[in-house]
Amino acid sequence: MEFQDVVRRRRMVRRFTTEPVAEESLRRILHNSQRGPSAGFSQGQEFLVLRGEELPRFWEVAGQRATDPITTAPLVIVPLSVKDAYLDRYARPDKGWTDRDEARWPVPFWHIDTGMAALLILQTVVDEGLGALYFGIAPDHEAAFKTEFGVPESHAPIGAIAIGHSDEPQQEGSSAQRLARRAATDVVHYGRFTR
Repeated sequence: MEFQDVVRRRRMVRRFTTEPVAEESLRRILHNSQRGPSAGFSQGQEFLVLRGEELPRFWEVAGQRATDPITTAPLVIVPLSVKDAYLDRYARPDKGWTDRDEARWPVPFWHIDTGMAALLILQTVVDEGLGALYFGIAPDHEAAFKTEFGVPESHAPIGAIAIGHSDEPQQEGSSAQRLARRAATDVVHYGRFTR
């Protein structure tokens, strides 16, 4: 599939068939997730892959109702952001911030880079002919999620991605159809911010 087609066709899918995701597709999705940018090549992203009998437990601790159509997804990938990987990397001699001070970071690149990895997952899903939904894990559910799946305290889920074969038509009245996409002239500023 051409890259512009991947970008154009990417949308959130909320209902899936029970058909499993092929192992080759999963391998490609996970391989591509590791190809995103990473400040200082810190590589502070890890991914928890959940399938089969793990999924009902995930939906429960993530706060999803069993009747929610999203729970039919046969695969969930949880991108995990690892801040210590960044602080450790920038404390090395070639970077020189031996104090590991978070204040040196203008934004939390550990979350940003993990978000870019999540976007690569979403794009690869489209290229594989699958559907996906990115959604958040509410802060009040994070501790239960980490306990249930043995996720270290140092690893922060930036959300989760449900993946599978779409079982929904292009919905009439969806947000993307009801709301106009903002014009490039409203969001792109050349040389100086203008309104």
